[in-house]
Amino acid sequence: MNETLKTIDDRKSLRGYDSREISSEHKKWILHSAFRAPTAGNMMLYSIIEVADQKMKDKLVKTCDNQPFIAKAPLVLLFLSDMQRWYDLFEYSSVPDLCKERSIEYVTPKESDLLLASCDALIAAQNAVIAAESLGIGSCYIGDIMENIEIHREMFNLPKWVFPIALLCFGYPRRDDRDDREKTPRFPEHLVYFKNKYIRTDGKEFESTLMAQTRDKEAIFKKAKNIGQFIYLRKTGADFTTEMRRSVKVAITDWIE
Repeated sequence: MNETLKTIDDRKSLRGYDSREISSEHKKWILHSAFRAPTAGNMMLYSIIEVADQKMKDKLVKTCDNQPFIAKAPLVLLFLSDMQRWYDLFEYSSVPDLCKERSIEYVTPKESDLLLASCDALIAAQNAVIAAESLGIGSCYIGDIMENIEIHREMFNLPKWVFPIALLCFGYPRRDDRDDREKTPRFPEHLVYFKNKYIRTDGKEFESTLMAQTRDKEAIFKKAKNIGQFIYLRKTGADFTTEMRRSVKVAITDWIE
């Protein structure tokens, strides 16, 4: 196993950070690595905002489902799906007039553009995560940034063709903290890797896999009859997921209008 593979294999989410600031050299390499990520057509359909203001970090704790470690992270980066930059250029370059002259439709961003831009942003984010890990800096994704779209738009001055797809917290681990944390188990390969055709997972087998990976089995049966019900109530059917669906629907509706 080479150093790159070891870095990927060892990586774990980090939610508790040493008080040290991220060095300017390390921050530079984290950003550089994000910028070097693969991107659709070399269009770089994303932007990154560093959330440096402490009051903004404190507010994100509340708007992202009460996660206090956000406020304590030395470096917080917001990754944005961004088509606005290109359409500002198109307007500046009189592309609508060109389309009118040539009797072709001037097309504004649609759902596919949002998905493509989100891919760009997330690929860049993961490059930043791996770069940070290689420098001894831990990280944690905050998907809850997709909630509360109205609040986050106002906070970060986001136009309609910019969507907050991922928030990332970075920090050096506290002394000896990293070695004490176990890796989160992943699904076995045969459940997620197929050749040529998709294979639906047998419910009984999936349930057995989840139960084998669960440490606190008693917690499941205090709230539900089985692990499928437990995960639905805790994740898929939870209040925060309902808010995320509402928020994303608002963003998509605005995006495609």
